[in-house]
Amino acid sequence: MYHNFSELQDYCNRSHVLLWEAVLKNEIRITHEPKELIYDRARRRLAIMESAVKKHIARPSEPDGNYIAGMSVRQHDHKDNGICGAFINRVMAYALSCSEANASMGKVCAAPTAGSCGILPAVLIGMKEELSLEEETVLNGFITAGGLGAIITRNATVSGAEGGCQAECGVAAAIAAAAAVQMCGGTAEQSIAASGFALMNIMGLVCDPVAGLVQIPCAQRNASQAVNALVSADLALAGQPLLIPMDEIVEAMYQVGRQLPPSLRETAMGGLAATKTGKKMGRCLTEKNLQAEA
Repeated sequence: MYHNFSELQDYCNRSHVLLWEAVLKNEIRITHEPKELIYDRARRRLAIMESAVKKHIARPSEPDGNYIAGMSVRQHDHKDNGICGAFINRVMAYALSCSEANASMGKVCAAPTAGSCGILPAVLIGMKEELSLEEETVLNGFITAGGLGAIITRNATVSGAEGGCQAECGVAAAIAAAAAVQMCGGTAEQSIAASGFALMNIMGLVCDPVAGLVQIPCAQRNASQAVNALVSADLALAGQPLLIPMDEIVEAMYQVGRQLPPSLRETAMGGLAATKTGKKMGRCLTEKNLQAEA
C-alpha cells in the first residue's frame, strides 16, 4: 500500500481514510490477521506502557548502580509548582518512570528502542488522562505510532549506534507526535507534519551514554522528547506547514547519523560520557563490578 510518507499520505487522501485506518489496513494486509487480534496485541502493549509510566512514581527504583533512581517521583511531586504546568510535568514524570523501569531491568515496551521507551507511553497515557480519552482512541494513536515507526525503520534507522540519539529519542518523539495528533482528531497531513517537526527539532543529537549505561542523559531526553512530541503536535494542529517533506527529513536524519563520528554513536567515548565527571562515573561503576565479582 505504501513504502514512505508521501505514498501513505496520498493513500489517505485518495481513499478518504484517517492515518490510523491506513496503517491498520496495511497491518491486516501484511499479517493476514483480523482487526480484533491486532487491537488485542496493541492493548497488551499499551498495558505494559501504562504499568511502566506509573511504576516508579509509586515506588522509586533501587539506587544500586542506578544513577536515575527517584527522578520520576521528584518530577511528579513538582508538577503542581512547575513552570510548564501539571500536565507537562506529569508527562515528564511518566517518561522518567519508564526510563527507571528500563534501568532497573523492569518490563518496558521498546518504542522504538528501550533507550527511548518512555516517550510514546508518556504521551499516550498522559493524553488519555488529561483529555479523558476512550481506550479505542488511544489504541488508534498507538497503531498510528507503530505504522510511522515502521516507515522510518524501513527507510532509515532507529539505532543509536548507527544514527545517534536522534534516531532513538528523535524517532520516538516523531511517532508520539503523530499519535497525539490522531488522538485529537487531526488529519493525516497534520499527523505527518507533527512527526516532521519533532524530528527536525532533534536533528543531529548525539548518543553519549554516561558510563555506557542507558540512564544519563537518556532519561532526561525521554522527558524532553515527550514534551517535544506535544509541542510538535500543537504546531501541526495549529496548521503550521511542514515545508520540508517528511521523507526528506527522514533521509536527512539518516545521513546526519551516518556522518556522526563513532565516538558520538553509543560508544560512550564522546559527548557527556567523555566529560571529567562522566569518566569518573564510569570508573566507579567498573570498580564496583570488579568488587562484586571478587
